[in-house]
Amino acid sequence: MIESTLKPDSAVYDAVVPAGDSWIHVIKAGQTFRIVDLEGNQAVDTLFFSAADTSERYSATDTIVAQKNIYLTAGTVLMSNFRHPMLTIVADTCGRHDTLGGACSTESNQVRYAIGKRHMHACRNSFLGAIADPKWKITKRDVTANINFFMNVPVTPEGRLTFEDGISEPLKYVEMKADMDVICVISNCPQLNNPCNAYNPTPIQVLIWN
Repeated sequence: MIESTLKPDSAVYDAVVPAGDSWIHVIKAGQTFRIVDLEGNQAVDTLFFSAADTSERYSATDTIVAQKNIYLTAGTVLMSNFRHPMLTIVADTCGRHDTLGGACSTESNQVRYAIGKRHMHACRNSFLGAIADPKWKITKRDVTANINFFMNVPVTPEGRLTFEDGISEPLKYVEMKADMDVICVISNCPQLNNPCNAYNPTPIQVLIWN
């Protein structure tokens, strides 16, 4: 784990994203971006797109292959589907982040839990709401595999995924330096049916430095 030397009072952007809400913002090449888990054990579903061409986006497959690791942490380079570096994780006080578990949806709520859970809000809804403005030039079909910052998804010896209590704690953070201009889309996960949010979604903080 690596701590940052950047101070919040020097950030050029500072916002709190309430539990269950979405957030979308451009991060310029060279800027540093931090996500803070304010109360601990919160899953932060995140997508990245090239601001120059949104057909270029974060690729879980290319990132895993490049770093030979299924978990993300300090030193990880987030790769695009064009195999270009998008952002580099430069500081991380949590330890590891999931890139396999995907985003919850109303359909997965029904399949995993119960038909009565289908109506519940989910990360895919948040993503679609965030990109609804045509100015972003991101469509429903562009919402692919995402990162789950702070989320704990162990892989069993049999190769299965399990959703467990998070390993994050209050004020843990992950910090990235942008290698290109990117559009960041966040769903601050509203999930109430598994322990990824300790069954209690909470707010996060996002900060940007020049």
